[in-house]
Order: sequence, then structure tokens, then C-alpha cells
Amino acid sequence: MTMNSIENEKDLSPEQRDELFKALKTRFEKNMSRHSDLEWANVEAKLEANPDKLWSLHEMEKTGGEPDVVELDSETSEYIFIDCSPESPKGRRSVCYDQAALDARKENKPKHSAVQMCIEMGIELLDETQYRELQQLGNFDLKTSSWVVTPEHIRQRGGAIFCDRRYDTVFMYHNGAESYYAARGFRGLLRV
Repeated sequence: MTMNSIENEKDLSPEQRDELFKALKTRFEKNMSRHSDLEWANVEAKLEANPDKLWSLHEMEKTGGEPDVVELDSETSEYIFIDCSPESPKGRRSVCYDQAALDARKENKPKHSAVQMCIEMGIELLDETQYRELQQLGNFDLKTSSWVVTPEHIRQRGGAIFCDRRYDTVFMYHNGAESYYAARGFRGLLRV
């Protein structure tokens, strides 16, 4: 497979592109409390100027993430899109934490890992701070949980961390990195 064929696989068809823009605009307008000081025309112009990011947004959408703009980074002038689905994205559940955990598992392996899926999708895994900031915009993961970036000293000992919201409180927990559950996935972030 040549580099051009890989790049072409990441090109959206005109129909996919139109559907994505329609979904993003509708979500943006429906959830103005997440970005009350931003205008869709500016977001759209930034997306038009960065077509390479559309494929990643499409992957976020396709896997159930419901990406939405939550911030304009004043230092980099990048719009920050985060998965805003009420529960951890359905198409990204039942995954262990990273490739090392997947490789270490001898039996009943999950199909994928959160970190590797992020790499393949061209997005970042939320860290605990970003996850808690997202929870300021609404109530997320009331029935599910989401892997978050794990500090290296925890990961070296075989663990990984995840978060959820219960009892109107955001909790951070630990688990073996190789574990996976039907109700645990991950949320991503994309800078455009």
C-alpha cells in the first residue's frame, strides 16, 4: 500500500463531508452553552482551511462520540473538539487501555485499545483535567466510564485510570490496563 493510497483512504466523499458539516453545525447550534462566545461561521472556516482534520472528526462521529466545539485556545487559535456523547462512545467501548496491555493479555483479548484507537483516529485521549472540564459542560458518563491518560508511574506498574460521573460527582479510579468492560470506552479531543 502506497502513502497516496493511505491518504486517499482518509479523504471523505462529498456526501460524507456534507453530512459531517450538517451534524457538527446542528450540534453546535443546539448546545450553545458549551461555546456561547463562539460563532459557527468561524469554526466552519477553520474546518475548511484544515480538511485533513475532517477525517478525524468523521471517525469521532462515526464511532458515536458526538464531537462538539468546547473552546477556542487563545494561545494557538485552535478550536477544541471533544466527544460530547452522553455516555462513552458506543463504537469505542470494550477496549483495554493501550497496545502493551492488549499484547500482554493471553486470553479473551478485546479487539482494540483506547490509546491505539486514538492514534489511528488522529485524536488525543482526554486526560483527567480535560475530563473534569468536560463535566462542567454537562453530565456525562452516568452509566459508562472512560479511560483517561494515565501517568507513567501508574502505567509502569500495570495500572490505568478511568473516570465517570456518579452521585453528581466526578470520580477517578484505577484498574489493570489490560481490563475491558462493555460500559468502558474513551473520549477524545481534536485540535483544529
